[in-house]
Amino acid sequence: MTAKPLPSTAAVTGLKETLDFFNDPSFAQRRFDAYGDVFATKLLAQRIVFIRGERAITELLNQGDSLEGWWPESVKQLLGSRSLANRSGPGHKARRRVVGQLFSSAALVRYTPSITGLIDELANDLIQSPGCVSLSAMMRRFAFAVIATTVLGLDRESREVLFADFEIWTKALFSLPLAIPGTPFARAMAARLRLLKRIKQVLQQGSNRGGLDLISGGLDEAGIPLDDDDLAEQLLLLLFAGYETTASSLSCLFRALLIQPEVMQWLLSELMESPWPASSIPQSARLDATVLEVMRQTPPVGGFFRRSLRKIELADVEVPENSVIQVALSPSGQMDSSDLSHFRPQRHLDGSFDQTLLPFGGGERVCLGKALAELEIRLMVVGLLQKVKLQLEPDQDLSLQLVPSPSPRSGLMVRAMPTTDRHP
Repeated sequence: MTAKPLPSTAAVTGLKETLDFFNDPSFAQRRFDAYGDVFATKLLAQRIVFIRGERAITELLNQGDSLEGWWPESVKQLLGSRSLANRSGPGHKARRRVVGQLFSSAALVRYTPSITGLIDELANDLIQSPGCVSLSAMMRRFAFAVIATTVLGLDRESREVLFADFEIWTKALFSLPLAIPGTPFARAMAARLRLLKRIKQVLQQGSNRGGLDLISGGLDEAGIPLDDDDLAEQLLLLLFAGYETTASSLSCLFRALLIQPEVMQWLLSELMESPWPASSIPQSARLDATVLEVMRQTPPVGGFFRRSLRKIELADVEVPENSVIQVALSPSGQMDSSDLSHFRPQRHLDGSFDQTLLPFGGGERVCLGKALAELEIRLMVVGLLQKVKLQLEPDQDLSLQLVPSPSPRSGLMVRAMPTTDRHP
């Protein structure tokens, strides 16, 4: 069967497409509806091929030898030339092996007591807050605290200093790469230098409170030990990988539970039956189903990029050589079914859902923070809900902003009280 030509929006400058991309949550959905599961458009003067659907994504991942990683220019510069995200081939694989040791099963067991302690701190902070607070903001601080504590071994004061620069850096990752003084990108580049300086200080101090000993002696593709400059850039990426996906997933999960209290009660009825000992990893079918449903509706990695090294075919559509490909991870058909548009965790227990989910990306570049995010989410749901009752503030915007990861626009404002007050 002859491959079909690549459908295109025919955008010339891409200015309107770019504005729509950042402001219209249904940007991709509308164009998929119009052009099919594979189409081309232009964003920020870059021609990009969007793809979705199990067939197109599976065919893409099966052609890994014909692809390489790709990021927008702002991301490339803010991550740095040494970062494994900007490398391909042996250089990428070598650094991924080194950094991946920080997320091994043994490492996660080692981190669990620290994560549990940080959850207890968060629960106390919520209970002691005199008024309403932004749960999303608190989840962001928690997610950063986890990675900064478990990997870098930083105390609370040091984390706060690093977090301020990290937020500046993160918010400009997907922005216009204009290093004009006063622009978000220029501020982010300055924050990047401060972050790298602090990370290198931690490396040189040789603190053993975190997980840095797990990557000591890591080798590059030529078998040469990574120097501090190289390791610092890998750890900067690690901070983002272990932070952004977790913060997004936690915010979206609690948003879903607070919007639908009947689901919250359904989950709590199982979690409260058999409280888990501190620092143990919860095992719950309903919890697993709830997490999967959050990942289905709001994957923390909404998409990922690849560049084609040669001409390829995806879902019977020809994609030219040197095409930048944006993979949209929301399941196809979600908007066509009234059932799939609803948050219903039971679908993952009754066998009515059979689509493949890739909430953290796929292939050899799957998100580094996947295993840590999954651990934190489960520990947080159980640890927080056993201690705190949350009440959603009325009259707030609960729609999602999607860049860099899904998050409630109003910050998910809540009031908190101890769970002993759950039943008056």
